[in-house]
Amino acid sequence: MSKTNRKQDALDYHSKGRPGKIAVVPTKPTQSQRDLSLAYSPGVAEPCLRIAENKEDAYKYTAKGNLVAVISNGTAVLGLGDIGPEAGKPVMEGKGLLFKIFADIDVFDIELDTKDVDEFVRIVKCLEPTFGGVNLEDIKAPECFEIERRLKAEMSIPVMHDDQHGTAIISGAALLNACILQKKKLEKVKIVVNGAGAAAISCTRMYVALGARKENIVMLDSKGCIRHDRPNLDATKAEFATVQSIDTLEEALKGADVFIGLSVADVVTPEMLKSMAKNPIVFAMANPDPEIEYPLAIETRKDVIMATGRSDYPNQVNNVLGFPYIFRGALDVRATTINEEMKIAAVRAIAELAKRPVPEAVNQAYNTQNLKFGPEYIIPKPTDPRLITEVAPAVAKAAMDSGVARNPITDWDKYAEELRQRLGQDDRIMRNLSEAAKRNPKRVVFAEADNYKTLRAAQIVKDEGIAIPILLGNRQKIQQLINENLLELGEVTIIDPLEEKANPRFLKYVDFLYTKRQRRGVSYLDAQKLMLDRNYFGASMVQFGEADTLISGLTKNYGNTIRPALHVIGNQPGSKIAGMYMMLTAKGPVFFGDTTVNANPSAEELVAITLLLHDAVKKMNISPRIALLSYSNFGSNDGDVPLKVREAVRILHEQYPDVLVDGEMQANFAVNSDLLASNFPFSALNGSPANTLVFPNLESGNIAYKLLQEIGSAEAVGPILLGMNKPVHVLQLDSSVREIVNMVTIAVVDVQSREPISRKKK
Repeated sequence: MSKTNRKQDALDYHSKGRPGKIAVVPTKPTQSQRDLSLAYSPGVAEPCLRIAENKEDAYKYTAKGNLVAVISNGTAVLGLGDIGPEAGKPVMEGKGLLFKIFADIDVFDIELDTKDVDEFVRIVKCLEPTFGGVNLEDIKAPECFEIERRLKAEMSIPVMHDDQHGTAIISGAALLNACILQKKKLEKVKIVVNGAGAAAISCTRMYVALGARKENIVMLDSKGCIRHDRPNLDATKAEFATVQSIDTLEEALKGADVFIGLSVADVVTPEMLKSMAKNPIVFAMANPDPEIEYPLAIETRKDVIMATGRSDYPNQVNNVLGFPYIFRGALDVRATTINEEMKIAAVRAIAELAKRPVPEAVNQAYNTQNLKFGPEYIIPKPTDPRLITEVAPAVAKAAMDSGVARNPITDWDKYAEELRQRLGQDDRIMRNLSEAAKRNPKRVVFAEADNYKTLRAAQIVKDEGIAIPILLGNRQKIQQLINENLLELGEVTIIDPLEEKANPRFLKYVDFLYTKRQRRGVSYLDAQKLMLDRNYFGASMVQFGEADTLISGLTKNYGNTIRPALHVIGNQPGSKIAGMYMMLTAKGPVFFGDTTVNANPSAEELVAITLLLHDAVKKMNISPRIALLSYSNFGSNDGDVPLKVREAVRILHEQYPDVLVDGEMQANFAVNSDLLASNFPFSALNGSPANTLVFPNLESGNIAYKLLQEIGSAEAVGPILLGMNKPVHVLQLDSSVREIVNMVTIAVVDVQSREPISRKKK
């Protein structure tokens, strides 16, 4: 983040609105005086007395069992070093955020202003009544080894220093799988470890625990090879001192099978890589720049299996694959510690998961149809939804088998279901869609590029590899905005329609529009004037394959934005046009339609809208459960609206039996499965709430999504335009930069996924 605007992005992210990244949220009702009297005085006395009688009841009556302390003294923060506890706090908050979104674990981050080991240990020990577990973070070596050792020995809750063990666990899983693919036996491979800090020591210990032999390991630090005859060798490094006559990394790599890098960038040269044994394994995990760049390593050795710490290359060794689920499993059985058996269980669960067929959600996230175990897939992807249901139970079982579990699990199927229900799909679905977009970015025309928010969004999607932006607008104004705001769009295409009048492309667009609209009152001169409008020009680019999709609507109302696209591109043959919002709620995504196009659809039009929503939701790898809404429940009221909705459901049931849909029903019954089941047990939607809601008219749909957005604190992604012959997406008026980025992501995935969906029809 060396560039000015990216630094400012990070500062703005952390400072705007409510400062920081985490907050405490009540989990019980607090609306009434009775609620407050139960939450505090006098009601709180009852659980206090129960816990006084039995301290274990703290797990029953308080948040202790789902609360982890992320504790640091800021002496080894990321790649920043000893910057102090206050400066390390944003990192600890970030770690808390990861715990929450990946494993639904609550966190208090605690920054201690001490470098004294005894004082650090004493303070953390005193916190034991508050927490179910302790995640130590960013503490420098060698103190971190002593701190963790003593806390594990003296506390009866799980303690883990993730900087040590996280990388060890993930890279251990990757090493097991790489050895299988390279036809090497772990007990025989020659391993070179460059780096001797906390992570390097812990990684090497893990490899030994998995079967590697110490005599086959050479470790190096900044002074060179760690040999047994080095003077003043501390006890930690002495554990892996070699008797071999080796001094340099170049010497160590000759004939080596495995390189483990936890050091600095660019220390491995192509010549060193060439000197390694056949089918080498290279884990260059220095961040942000690895010990040898991935493309250079692959070019140098076609037989190499390579992993790094970076997300833009295959095989990212990412601690988030481990620590959330390790603590999840440990907390759920109330483990007294995180022992070696539990860590090895996590290693093997992660390794085994990579060998299994990949769910379609993961394939979709990475825009591939055949992601499978192989040189470029030796560990699971962070977006794999199975991690929580594979790693956490493996850790929990290991805790039980090793005798450190105080609350054993007996029903594993029930436990797996509880784990799945812990995580809503709101953020995850956008993360998955973003990953899918990055795997195959598309050319996106921004029709309102002479607007700062549009340009910021364009830079974000370009920097993150989501899309290839094409900027439409006044060239001088766009360039001025770029310069004034220190934007760094680099080599980006800028097109000013006013400069295109003599361009053959412009004339081609005009001829097309005139031919298509001449019987709708458009003269050739009209077509020329219209083509100077960026929405007409951008839609023409998409129509002629010179761009993949169009984004517009930031500064114009919806009708004026969609009209040019309809005139140039039009709808799919035989299809309606509809607008859909994806509402990201605390309970997962809910899809609303039609919210932007059809004012008062007929029963037949409601059927068409329903089918559009059904297909769109399926393309996001979500099984649509569709409710057609009204003020009536299954004939309880008559009127124009209930009758047309009832007729639409009848047609859908008769002609499209593969579509899971029911109605007419009121909105509360649609989203409350218990209410629906108790009153209407015959409904096809019984079992789970509806996730796709079809409104009887534009008025109700528009009101509903705006109310949920403002009062219900749901994030609205959309409107997603459905039924167009080619992808065009219209923004809400005055959308935020985040909303524009979300819509670009949706647009790119829309382009990627334009294959027909088969549907049975009677």
